[in-house]
Amino acid sequence: MPPVLSVVVHGPEVQGHLAELLDSLAARPFTGVPDAGDGTAPASVEIVVAAVGDRARREAERVATGDGRVRVLALPGGADDTAARAAGADRATGAWLHFVRAKDGLPPGTPRVLAARTAELPPDVQVLAVDHTRSAWNTAGARSGDGWIFARTGRRALALTDFPNLLRLTPLLGARVVRAEFWRAHEALPATREAAGDEAYLAYSLLLHADRIACLHQPAYEHRVLRPESLPPPTPEERYALIERYERLQRLMAEREVPERPRAVLYDVMVRDCLRTFARSGMPEPVAREFFARASRAALTLRPRTYRRPGGFEGVRRSLLEENAYTKYRALQAANQRRRTVRKAVVTGRRAVAARLDDHRYRKALNGPVDPHLAVFSAYWDRGVACNPAAVARRLAALAPHIHQVWVVSRDRVALLPPGTDHVVPGTRRYWEVMARAKYLVNNVNFANAVVKRPDAVHLQTHHGTPLKRMGLDQLDFPAAAKGLDFEALLARVDKWDYSVSANSHSTRMWERAYPSRYIPLDHGYPRNDIFYRATAADIRAIRDRLGIAPGRRAILYAPTHRDYESGWHPRLDLAALADRLGGNTVLLVRGHYFYGNAASPLAGLRRTGRVIDVSSYDPVEELALAADALVTDYSSIMFDYANLDRPVVIHADDWETYASTRGVYFDLTAEPPGPVARSQDELTEILAGDAWRDESARKALAAFRRRFCEYDDGQAAERVVRRVFLDAPEDTLPPVVPVDERIPAPTPEEATAL
Repeated sequence: MPPVLSVVVHGPEVQGHLAELLDSLAARPFTGVPDAGDGTAPASVEIVVAAVGDRARREAERVATGDGRVRVLALPGGADDTAARAAGADRATGAWLHFVRAKDGLPPGTPRVLAARTAELPPDVQVLAVDHTRSAWNTAGARSGDGWIFARTGRRALALTDFPNLLRLTPLLGARVVRAEFWRAHEALPATREAAGDEAYLAYSLLLHADRIACLHQPAYEHRVLRPESLPPPTPEERYALIERYERLQRLMAEREVPERPRAVLYDVMVRDCLRTFARSGMPEPVAREFFARASRAALTLRPRTYRRPGGFEGVRRSLLEENAYTKYRALQAANQRRRTVRKAVVTGRRAVAARLDDHRYRKALNGPVDPHLAVFSAYWDRGVACNPAAVARRLAALAPHIHQVWVVSRDRVALLPPGTDHVVPGTRRYWEVMARAKYLVNNVNFANAVVKRPDAVHLQTHHGTPLKRMGLDQLDFPAAAKGLDFEALLARVDKWDYSVSANSHSTRMWERAYPSRYIPLDHGYPRNDIFYRATAADIRAIRDRLGIAPGRRAILYAPTHRDYESGWHPRLDLAALADRLGGNTVLLVRGHYFYGNAASPLAGLRRTGRVIDVSSYDPVEELALAADALVTDYSSIMFDYANLDRPVVIHADDWETYASTRGVYFDLTAEPPGPVARSQDELTEILAGDAWRDESARKALAAFRRRFCEYDDGQAAERVVRRVFLDAPEDTLPPVVPVDERIPAPTPEEATAL
């Protein structure tokens, strides 16, 4: 017996949304009917995933492995939505089809609800229209504006002529559940084949062809709107396609001899849609003029005989459209804009006056040419020469010495710069001049909001860690961690990126969803981690000498992260007791998180004992990693970097549940750790006092962790980044990434001191 409903998920993995959709489906039963796999009765719902590309295939197969209700159809990367949708429909066996784009979602329990509703519909009902929610980067689950329509239809099955306002439903194919035989007949129509790539056209066309339409007031689809800045900009022809859609639909209605009332409703929808698109889309001027002219022709030629323009301001807008009065319409918009601008100026006037002089200088400098031989670097909010930017700068100096480097450094950190470092202090006259002229801008966070992205400048975002905790837009659901973060301003900064560096594919995926924009991901590895494969035994001995670690002593680096729910750094370990328990042969290198500045005062009483060394202010942190025999951390991203050394890592996770619920995390570290996990100081002490920190189980966990998170770090990351970004080398000419199992990390301290 075939299933009642086939949910056809189709498309590529985009910004992590397919995985989220499939996981939500797998987490719940589809219906109250037992699954076919248990031998009692056939399932009433099947899930067919037409997965486009390797990432989508892997996610689908991951879920299908543990769930026999999911069937996977692997399609090559680049297959469009039309091909994926058709392939999924061909494979589906259900009596009804529900098409779900891979980027979208389904509210909990949707398959169960749809299976029950479609099973009770009479044979002459060919389409079930459902309500939906709308999500974007800054909203989740917003109700559609279609509720009033569903409220009037109730559960009745209607012909379109009985209730033409069905054409005002949002044209989402996912908000239409279609009888399979009707879909296949509709798909074979010449007009459908011609417009198969336009899902909005299909959503309208299904209503126009159906004999009877049923409705479901309950939201049964989540339409996820991706940031336009994360997508290729629309071409002029794609803009004009909106008008062509309505022209095609009106021809279809004429061919089918649809009565006047439905045609008038769709005409009204067309005019509203065209005017809204014209006002909000930010089209270039020539495109806007052509769009307005085409919309004007459509408004005149398609206007039904009985149609009457509304009154008031809306009527004025429509009158100007029908007249093709582009200039007058723009004047009307400008008058409205001036009123809004005046109101805004009243609010922001004082701040604007204070910044006027700097802005004038900066704008003047922006009018000059970009200097192709000037690169600006910054790290950690202008703290100095550090992290990935520093590693890129070093390699750039070797490969392209003709490019002059300038570092942005806060005034209080200037004295700590390496001798001879050319630098600027934020806000100074030279700062604005350099920021305006530089061809290359490199940072591991973001530059100030006021920094303009010039078209011929290149912004390289290196990041400064692999994300365990939620980042960017993924913090929207964790306000305690976001602490009032201005997400729109954040995205404006992200939109300036040209390149984004990743150490592993996990990071690439998380950056894609947390920071959606048009930048190019560079799966080249973190340049700062090159040293973990290039450092020599002599380097390691020298670092340990500087730290005062005697040969033969075990050094454990303890590097906890900060907590958003704590006001300052409060060591979660009794370090004196731990040092005493581990004995005089062990030295604890304790590094407080840089967010706390010089607040590492809890260590003051231990600094002179020789058993605990406060390295909170020691830079670079990579040297501390090289000096340490093992790492103890909680949730700091240092674990991902340190794993490159193939040395033991121990996780101290005494507050994991609190941290995960307040900060948000991308995976369960306690289930997928790089080594032993201690939930208390006693457990940590026991692990470090015995062999559990480096036994076979610990080595297996570390090996799996390294394969996952040290994916691109092989000692040549800076080389790849510099050649790709600064020297414009083709991707296929860059040094290939050495597989993890073939790499040779720097010597361990034991190996280095034994030489």
